Amino acid sequence: MSNNSEGHASVILMAFVLGAVTGAATAFLMAPTSGEEARRVLNEKAREGREKADVATKQGREFVQRQRDHLSTAVARGREAYRRAQEGGDVVEDQG
Repeated sequence: MSNNSEGHASVILMAFVLGAVTGAATAFLMAPTSGEEARRVLNEKAREGREKADVATKQGREFVQRQRDHLSTAVARGREAYRRAQEGGDVVEDQG
């Protein structure tokens, strides 16, 4: 399940990056600037795009890891409650 979520996030991120690159390329082709100026601006925008993509990727991975941790904790608590119920022990609700 987590691999599927990571796959969707990767597809969305790639679509975003591709859209940004396509839009930037179209804008440069339509703008009346010299080749040198266009290359300078393109390199600057590409660098900014890479930085933003790196930040977004890091944030996405951190989010997925937090969700995975929460899910693991919930599953462990559920298993423990089930085990206690099977043994006939008291089930204590954890409010934390």
